[in-house]
Amino acid sequence: MSTLVGQVVSLLKLRISVAIAVSAVAGMAAATGPALSPVQAAAFTLAVLGAAGAAGAFNHYYERDIDTRMTRTRRRPFARGLFRASGWWIASFAALLVASLALAAATGGMIAALYVFLGALTYGVVYTVWLKRRTAWNIVVGGLAGSFAVLAGAAAVDPTPQVVPILLAIVLFLWTPPHFWSLAAARRDDYAAAGVPMLSVNAPDRVWTLAILLHTAALVALSLVPLGFGLGPIYGIAAAAGGGYFLWRSWRLFRKPTRSAAMANFGASLAQLSLLVVGVIADAAWR
Repeated sequence: MSTLVGQVVSLLKLRISVAIAVSAVAGMAAATGPALSPVQAAAFTLAVLGAAGAAGAFNHYYERDIDTRMTRTRRRPFARGLFRASGWWIASFAALLVASLALAAATGGMIAALYVFLGALTYGVVYTVWLKRRTAWNIVVGGLAGSFAVLAGAAAVDPTPQVVPILLAIVLFLWTPPHFWSLAAARRDDYAAAGVPMLSVNAPDRVWTLAILLHTAALVALSLVPLGFGLGPIYGIAAAAGGGYFLWRSWRLFRKPTRSAAMANFGASLAQLSLLVVGVIADAAWR
C-alpha cells in the first residue's frame, strides 16, 4: 500500500500540485468580495489540485525518456517501467483534467475554471512539450502555471480582475525561474545528461546567477507593493522576512556560484513562497 501511495504521489507530482493548490487559496484570500463557503473553497482547491496533478502526470508520461537519464527522476513510475506507455494513460489524465475543470466551474465559476485550465495547459503543453527541450528560457514561460492558480482563486471570489491578486500572480511568475534555475544548478550533471537546456546549465555562471539575483530582487520588491493596496502588517512581516532571506541567499549565490549555494538558494525560494502564502492567508483571517 505504501508503495502504491508513493507511486501516486510521484505520478501526480503532488508536491508541486499542492503548492499550486495553496497558491489558489492565497488568491482566494487576497481577493475582496463575498467569501466562498468552506465547502466551496475546499472543493475549488481540490479542483486546482486535480488539474495540476493531471498536468504533472502528463509531464511524467511525456518525459519518461529523459527521466531515465537523470538521477533525480529515474525512480519515477514510467522511467522505472512500473507503468507502461499507453493511450489509456492519456485518456485517464484528460478525464482527471475534465473532472477537475467541471468541479472548478461548479464551485468557482467559468472564469476561475478558465484560469485553472490555462495553468494546466501552460505546464502540460507549453512548458513540457513546446519549450523544455528547446530553449533555456523554458521555465520563464512555465512560471505562468502558478500565476494562473492565484488568478483562479481570486476569480472564484470575484471574476473582476483585482490589483492584489494580479500583483501576487506576477510575484509567482518571477519566483519560478530562480527557484528552478537554482535546482538545475545544483543538479547540473542531471540536466546536462538529459539534454535539457536550463539557463543555469548552459550559460556562464555570471549570467545565470545574475538572472537569479535580478528576478529575486524584482519579486521581493513587488511582493511589498500589496501593502499599499490593503494587505496589513502580518503579510508585510512575512513577505519581508521570506523575501529578505531569499534575496540574501541569491546574493551569496551570485558571489560564489557553488552547487551547495544553489541548493541553499533553492531552499530559500521555498521558504519565501511559504511565508508569502501564509502571510496572505493569515492577514485575510486577521482582517
